[in-house]
Amino acid sequence: MLIVTRFSTFITLAFALTLPLGAQDREGVMGDLIRDITTVETKMIGLARAMPPSAFEWRPSKDARTTSEVFVHVAGDNYYMPVLMGTPAPAETGIDSKGKYKSVETFEKRPMTHDQIIAELEKSFEFLKHAMTDTPDAKLDEQPKFEGRKITTRGLWIATTSHLHEHLGQLIAYARSNNVTPPWSK
Repeated sequence: MLIVTRFSTFITLAFALTLPLGAQDREGVMGDLIRDITTVETKMIGLARAMPPSAFEWRPSKDARTTSEVFVHVAGDNYYMPVLMGTPAPAETGIDSKGKYKSVETFEKRPMTHDQIIAELEKSFEFLKHAMTDTPDAKLDEQPKFEGRKITTRGLWIATTSHLHEHLGQLIAYARSNNVTPPWSK
């Protein structure tokens, strides 16, 4: 029992240390979403590291994304969603609000190795969490203007979180189809 308690304490501490400082004590919906995204990040990056490079080229059918394309798509959207809220993406991504989603599609077509994809995924999650942490609660009811859709800032961050869960489920299926057990399931 003592080992379980110590392990649980270690995991809790490690989880807290991975959050941006502002998210560690953030309350309300934004704190909940940032903590949720941190959990998804840990699982996605764990899957990416557990999958061999050969599995990154696997796809379930000819019209579906490969594993690597899913990971890069997630990274691209992690950069793009904050752009929609007015936070510029790092210049090296080429993702901006002027080119709309075309800039994300261009980002997704860049050739990257297995290790580069994992590094980009990590950077994109940090960028996303910082943008979310920097969103004041007072702005959650505002409606950013983009692509003609009406949605609140809160709604966009919730949609971002849902999008990540959708792709986490997809990547779990991809991993299991390649005989890779998700690290947290062992």
